[in-house]
Amino acid sequence: MNDNLSRPQTTRRIARGGKTVYGASVGILMLESRFPRISGDMGNAESWPFPIRFRVVRGATPKRVVTERAEGLLEDFVDAANELVKDGCDGITTTCGFLSLFQAELATRCAVPVATSSLMQAGAIQALLPPGRRVGILTISAAALSPEHLAAANVAADTPVVGVEGGREFARVIIGDEMEMDVELAKRDLIEGARRLVADNPEVGAILLECTNMVPHARAISEATGLATFSIHSFVSWFQSGLRPPRFPED
Repeated sequence: MNDNLSRPQTTRRIARGGKTVYGASVGILMLESRFPRISGDMGNAESWPFPIRFRVVRGATPKRVVTERAEGLLEDFVDAANELVKDGCDGITTTCGFLSLFQAELATRCAVPVATSSLMQAGAIQALLPPGRRVGILTISAAALSPEHLAAANVAADTPVVGVEGGREFARVIIGDEMEMDVELAKRDLIEGARRLVADNPEVGAILLECTNMVPHARAISEATGLATFSIHSFVSWFQSGLRPPRFPED
C-alpha cells in the first residue's frame, strides 16, 4: 500500500516579509495640533474600523496649513510620508483638505498611492448626480480655499463653496488650535453653513466636507439638508478597501 495515499494532504503556507509593521495599510500624516479630536475625527484612532498608523508633521499647525498654504512644509510631509511607507503602510493620506497643494509632489515622491485631500472625491461625486445637480463644498475657510487648492484636487473651478469661518465655534477652535470646544456649538456652525450652501446654490445635490474635523457631524449635516454628505471618512474607507481588499470565504 502507498503510504502517501493514506496520509491527509496539507497545503504549505509561505509567509512573506519585507515590512516592519503589518496590517495597518493606511498611514495618516497628522497636523501638529492640540484641539480636541472627538470620535469621528480623522485623528482619533477609534474613528476607524481598520488599523491605521499616524505620523505627526512637526510645525504643521492648523493655521500654517490653512491660512499660510503650508509654506515651507513640503519636505517635512514628504519625509514623514516615506517614514510611514518604510514602516509598512501601503497608502498615505493627511488630516487637512488644504494639503491638496501637495498631492502631485507627494504622489511623485512616495512609492505608494497618496490621497491628500477629501476634495479629491468631487469629480466622482459629481458623476453620481442627475443632470442639473452639482456637488457643493463645505470648508473651514472659503477665504483660504483658493483656485489652486481646487485645481490640485481636480475640482471644477466653479464648484459652489461655503465656509464656516464666520461661525461661533468650529473654525475658531480648529484654526486657533484651542484646547476646548463646545461640540454642540461647533455642530450648529456646520449645519448652518451647509444650509447656507444649499440655500445659495439650489442646484447642489450632494455635499462634500473639505475639513477632516467635520466628520463627527456628517450625519447631522445630511439629516439637516436631506442630501448625501461625503467626507474624508468616506474617502479613506474607499481608499483602504483598495489597498487591502476584504477576503471572502470563497477566495
